[in-house]
Amino acid sequence: MDLSRPMITDKTPILHRLLTDAQAQLLRDERQTLADIRLALADLDLPRQDLDTLQQATLQLDELFLLVVVGEFNAGKSALVNALLGERVLPEGVTPTTSKVTLVKWGDRINAQAAGDDLALVTYPLGLLKEINIVDTPGTNAVIRHHERLTSDFVPRSDLVLFVTSADRPMTESERQFLETIRAWDKKVVMILNKVDILQNEAELAEVQTFVQRYADQVLGSSPEFYAVSARLAEQSYTERSPEKSAQLRAASRVDALAHYIETTLDDAARWRLKLASPLGVAAHVVEQAQSAAQTQAEELNADKETALAVEAVISGYEHDLGSELDPRLAEIDNILFRMQERGLDFFDRTLRLTNIAALARGDKIRAEFERQVLADVSQQIEGKVQRVIDWLVDKDLRQWQLVMDYMQKRQARYADSLIGEHITPLDNRRRTLIDSVGQSAKTIVETYDRDQEAHDLAVNVESSVAQVALLEVGAVGLGTLVTTVIASSALDFTGILAASTLAIVGLFIIPYKRNQAKTRFRDKTQTLRERLLQALETQFNSEASNSVTRMKEAVAPYTRFVRAERERIEQSQARLAQLRDRISAVQARIGS
Repeated sequence: MDLSRPMITDKTPILHRLLTDAQAQLLRDERQTLADIRLALADLDLPRQDLDTLQQATLQLDELFLLVVVGEFNAGKSALVNALLGERVLPEGVTPTTSKVTLVKWGDRINAQAAGDDLALVTYPLGLLKEINIVDTPGTNAVIRHHERLTSDFVPRSDLVLFVTSADRPMTESERQFLETIRAWDKKVVMILNKVDILQNEAELAEVQTFVQRYADQVLGSSPEFYAVSARLAEQSYTERSPEKSAQLRAASRVDALAHYIETTLDDAARWRLKLASPLGVAAHVVEQAQSAAQTQAEELNADKETALAVEAVISGYEHDLGSELDPRLAEIDNILFRMQERGLDFFDRTLRLTNIAALARGDKIRAEFERQVLADVSQQIEGKVQRVIDWLVDKDLRQWQLVMDYMQKRQARYADSLIGEHITPLDNRRRTLIDSVGQSAKTIVETYDRDQEAHDLAVNVESSVAQVALLEVGAVGLGTLVTTVIASSALDFTGILAASTLAIVGLFIIPYKRNQAKTRFRDKTQTLRERLLQALETQFNSEASNSVTRMKEAVAPYTRFVRAERERIEQSQARLAQLRDRISAVQARIGS
């Protein structure tokens, strides 16, 4: 609905013809400021209606001064306009008679015509209308909600608002609410108390006037101009045949004081200030709404930030724990091999001796003693330690996913509560999608997490890695078996390789040499085994841990990226809106001076 176009009176806006050079420059500066504001606000994902309202208010700079009459139906708005015109031009009644916004402008004869589905155009030959256009609106509490919307939509385009309330029901709740809407648009308001003729005396009038002014002051934050009138008496005055009686009715109506205010108090300078201030008030309101929306978004994003930081702390703590706890756990495995190495060296010292020459000739016995005393239960110990590392890694991974799921579910619940009764924005939809996606991913992983299968798969990977990296010649037969098989096969070089006769002849020289050789080779073999085994275990477990952390990071990355990007965007928007508000204030100050 384009309500501004019918107001154009000729090709050169009348406002421009009345301006000094300084005023014209101020007008140009204001236009540029409003254009910059519209451009900036268009990038901030604001409702299209707000931008359209600002555009319409800007176009009003080219039109005559716009006086808008608002109030509840049956408050006497149309009657008041008729009283100011001096003739019954607009229809009146006890039911809602104004179903359209009615624009009253100057014309050389009285004429009424439709200018669209929601706009009626009335012309009237009144001198005041050459400088001011008057708008009559549907009631703010009309039963037909479409009527009320017309009133609310038209207020932002006004330069001055006549707010009409009735003496028989002054300042109703719906009127107070509508007055708050007007205040939000930073409009100049004149309070009109109509139907004062129903009051018994001046005392009643003073009581009602005090009541209305008190509420108007509270809502508007300042004391507006106030006029008490009787539009009915004014209408009777211009239908009364007796001049004397007509003058009495006109005086009793008190309408002349309001007309005098409009004609004289609102001189060119006053109208100029109000005309320029009007679109700035709209701009300030739109910017304030944008700032409020940005602040709301910032508060929601703070909750997102808390969740994102908590989730990142979980992952960071998980990563730190893996790094700090893995080495000590692997060191326990190395200790098993170190103690076995010490037992082996001691075994060679005790066994490869000249006094034991008879036993040395029996390799099977020496080998059996070596397995019993040195290898002992090394296989089971290593298997157990490795399994505990696997269990620790699997359980820790599950616990971290549970924590991520808990944080996301809490954010889901908190966010859902905050949306009840609220308008859903595109940002809300993006946030909800990401929160639901990450939360569902974590929930799915937790609910489908097969701990036994995860542990089995990890054990297979570890054994395969050890077999490939540390024990190339051995198949995957169990980690502990892999280790003890290599050690046992190495022992074959040191036991049962000497014939009894040889030992009897040269035992005094051979045995010490063989003992040292056996110890050296055993030490080297076991040391190499320890290093390669630990390297293989460390590589595999670190790889598994890294994969777990990476998977978790990738799952939450879309949400954390969203939070950071939106926080940066909101901070930039808030800074930009503050700059726009400063520009509006600067132009308003110039208008005021």
